[in-house]
Amino acid sequence: MAKATVHVTLKTGVLDPQGKAIQHALETLGFSGIESVRQGKFIELDLAEADKAKAQTAVEGMCEKLLANTVIETYRVEVSD
Repeated sequence: MAKATVHVTLKTGVLDPQGKAIQHALETLGFSGIESVRQGKFIELDLAEADKAKAQTAVEGMCEKLLANTVIETYRVEVSD
């Protein structure tokens, strides 16, 4: 069995209104010195696949087809035992 984690973030240059809202809220709470905030998604998957390479390939396929909008988002997959 393998565990996969997927980090999905907006590509550089894509506007991030949620990130801006988070930045503004943090500044309102008194946190200063924040240059910018980018937000994203974190997804955990428990897979029946024992082979890490096959699990990696499968999860990358999931990202390409559903988990990430590859037009505006990038993703990073990590697979562990």
